[in-house]
Formats: sequence, C-alpha cells, structure tokens
Amino acid sequence: MSKLPKKIDFLLRNTLTVTSDSEHCEDDNIAVGRPLHCQDCDIDDNCIGERWVPDNYDELAALIAIVAMGQAIQASHILRELAPAEPAYSFDELRAEAKVKLTVQDTPEKPRTGYPKWQRDGFVFEVISWIAAKITYGDQALLKNPHVSATSQGLDGLMLQLNGEQDAVVSSTVFEDKCTDDPRNTFLAKVVPGFLDRHQNLRSAEIIDAAGALLRIAGLAEKDAAHLSAAVTEIAKRKYRAAFSLPPDFDTLAARQSLFSDYDRIQSITAEQRIGASFITPIDMRDWIAELADKAIEYLENLDGEEA
Repeated sequence: MSKLPKKIDFLLRNTLTVTSDSEHCEDDNIAVGRPLHCQDCDIDDNCIGERWVPDNYDELAALIAIVAMGQAIQASHILRELAPAEPAYSFDELRAEAKVKLTVQDTPEKPRTGYPKWQRDGFVFEVISWIAAKITYGDQALLKNPHVSATSQGLDGLMLQLNGEQDAVVSSTVFEDKCTDDPRNTFLAKVVPGFLDRHQNLRSAEIIDAAGALLRIAGLAEKDAAHLSAAVTEIAKRKYRAAFSLPPDFDTLAARQSLFSDYDRIQSITAEQRIGASFITPIDMRDWIAELADKAIEYLENLDGEEA
C-alpha cells in the first residue's frame, strides 16, 4: 500500500478524536474552537486537574512559530482578539533564527542549525503551556512570556491574578512544564522538589523580579509594582501547576491519579492550590511534537518574501 503524502497523513491522524475521560471532566468550563481544548478534570483529593488537547493544528503551529520569533505579545493579541495568526513583522534573519529553535541538532556544530530533541521539544511544550493558560484564564491573568531561547533554564512560568481594582494580587501560580518520556519519576524527582524550594521561598528573587515586570506591564507605577510583587512570596496566595505532555494512554482518571500522586508533599495548602495539567497528544508524544515543529517551520517558510 502506498503511503499518503506527509501533510495529508499528518492531518488525518491529528483529526482523530483523542479519547475523552468525559465522566471526570467539566464540559461547562471548556474553551472550544481555539488552538487547544482546555477543560477542568478530576484527579484526587490532594489536587485539581486540567486537560488540554490540540484542536486547530494550523493555528497552534503558527502561534509557536510567532513566539519563536520573539513575538509572544503578538501571539497574546491573536488569542485575545481571535485575530488571524500573523506576526507583527517578519524578515529573513528573524525567520531563520526561529527555525533553528524548532529544528533538532543532536550533535553540536558551528554554526548552530538546531538544538537537541529534548530542548526543542521542551521549548514547544512551554509555548503550548503558555497558550493553554491564556485560553483558560484570559484577561484575568498576567502571564510571564515563554523563554525565547530553547536553552533557557529557570522559572518556566508565572501567572498573577489581580483583584477587580487592580491594586492587589489575589493569587500567584508557579508553572513547571515537563516534556519527558518518564513523567512519573520526573514529577517526583524534579517537579515536587522544585515546588518545595519555592514553597520555602528559596530562590524568591527570581519570581519577585518576574512579578514586578508583569505588574509594570499591567500599568502599575514602579513604586506600586515593587510593593505588590512581594505578594508572590505569600503561601496563602500561592498555587503550583505541574504540566506534562503525554501520550493517549495517560488520558484516564487512573493515569492522572498515578502521575500526580504525592502532590500533597507540598503541605499547608488546599487541593485547589495544587494543579496537575495533562496535555494529551493524539499519537506518540515525541512524534507528534516533531510533526508540529515541522508544521511551524513550514509556516515560517511560507512567510518568505513578506516585507518586515
């Protein structure tokens, strides 16, 4: 039997419905018709869940490409206004730089043409996690932009929610985004210990600095932003969101419970302050991300010839 052309084969396999654990997911809190479907899900008594599945692949790939060009603010505008997925500007060197971030190069060479697979996949998933937060929380949240470099370390994400008067921080959510072939051990050995450090207010300068920048973007004066940024150290206002990119067999209540078991090692907070997010890919997770990255590169290549 002859093989389908790659593009057609990709679209067919990705229009297959990902099995929904509908009995344990909230259909009344779902964002539909966007790059991702995002909905609340049950996990257990120690944490709450979010479930994300891809929907509009063309738009998702385009947004990843736009963020790779350093234009997260444009991607945010597109998501908020449901605008066409187009960059604010584009030129040859910028597109070339973005394509490098989306390309795998396992053996270091100069000039660099890509990044190791785990770094490329991590960058793609961090953008997906950011998009999911934008869709789920919208204008109610201030979000740290994704790292623009595939090699960046440190704080994966930070989300602040303010009161109606915009003069007090209601909650701060620290993100850990993991694209791994061993999610359970990664959760226990890396995510939980990292959250415990944050919970003890170790490495506080990093999130205070990020919070201050977000508050300034929200329009607060420097003095007010500096004062309010201290709220991210208040445990009563703190939330943690551990997000994993996962294959279809993780799309069950039992799988989520197994993955996020022991979340209560982060003590003295409620279940609502511990969030376990599952991004479910329709096929093998690594293969799907590779094809999505290729689609984002195709989007960039189709921008060739556009004026900056």
